[in-house]
Amino acid sequence: MKAVVIGAGISGVTTAYFLSQNNIDVTLIESRRYPAMATSYANGGQLSASNAEAWNSWHNVKTGLKSFFSNSHSSVIMSPFPSISKLMWLFKFIQNIKNSETITYDICKMAVNSIKLYDNIAKKESLDFDKLDKGIIHLYMDKKHTENAENINLIYKKAGLERFRITHEELYSLEPSLKHKKLDSIFFTPTDKTGDIHKFCRDLTNKMVKKNKVKLLNYNVENLKEFSEQFDLTVVCAGVYSPFLAKTVGDSLNIYPVKGYSITINNPGNNTPHVSLLDDFKKIVTSRLGNDRLRVAGFAEFNGYNLDIIQSRIRPLIKWCTEMFPKINTNDIKPWAGLRPMTPNMLPIVKKSNNNPKVWYNTGHGHLGWTLSAYTAREIAIKILKD
Repeated sequence: MKAVVIGAGISGVTTAYFLSQNNIDVTLIESRRYPAMATSYANGGQLSASNAEAWNSWHNVKTGLKSFFSNSHSSVIMSPFPSISKLMWLFKFIQNIKNSETITYDICKMAVNSIKLYDNIAKKESLDFDKLDKGIIHLYMDKKHTENAENINLIYKKAGLERFRITHEELYSLEPSLKHKKLDSIFFTPTDKTGDIHKFCRDLTNKMVKKNKVKLLNYNVENLKEFSEQFDLTVVCAGVYSPFLAKTVGDSLNIYPVKGYSITINNPGNNTPHVSLLDDFKKIVTSRLGNDRLRVAGFAEFNGYNLDIIQSRIRPLIKWCTEMFPKINTNDIKPWAGLRPMTPNMLPIVKKSNNNPKVWYNTGHGHLGWTLSAYTAREIAIKILKD
């Protein structure tokens, strides 16, 4: 069987990996010169089952609406300019608020299994991507957020994830850079991890190519029909551009590009976190990537396919760092922005085309692309082999 996988981000690379493990001849196509140069380039770095809580809530809807008037420091930023795709997406998003607990459970269950798969891949292929097995610490600033965290923990436990509350003394022991910080509550997930998604994709792709498991081709795909004679199947892993390709075979994918921002602080100094953090109030995450890099990421901006790096989004990330870690060295900072392929129910699309038996989709992973892709890649490989 000959397969073409479109998109060499994290979902495409892992899909190519699991297909090639089943003796399928795989060609991995990427429009850019190298793998993982778009959304999989500089994300928050977290492999985080503990960040599986669905975004579908009236609180997030209200936060987005408030951003019409003052959006520079809002965690959810909604462009006031309407579009049919945005309105359709928002309508379905609101419809799924009633399903938020079920969605959270499903995402968490997938994430727990996916993180185990990453461990297996990393060990089997001897990958170097700055993986750190120190867990993730969640910081909650007020009682309302703490109560929500306790309720979410009940869902996480049913899904097989152990996230537990710790004391301030335990926090300071785990992460000395947070000494003297007073919070309403702290939760810790020891099984979560961090790592450099770009390095992972690059290293795994290079090893698959060297072993003749996968062919890598630089090409900008515009129509899925052009592969119908050359390949037995096509798997679309093109992130936010998947809907455009799906239309060429008559399929409709409800995916909206939700922009996130990150900064990479080089040589941040010793008084900065090594354990990954998530500030639940500001929706900001950190990951230590090796000894000399600190990745800080946040925001959910609904502004179409705009990829501009807006300074009013970057400055709050820097400010958060200097407030949390007063001795941090912010002399060398690299800003970045990427578009997350978000479905209105937060769940990735892993299915066969409705109109073309040779086309499959593994896309729409949203803000958890790094976390969920190993699981969905294995799942789509299983579905293809059973088909």
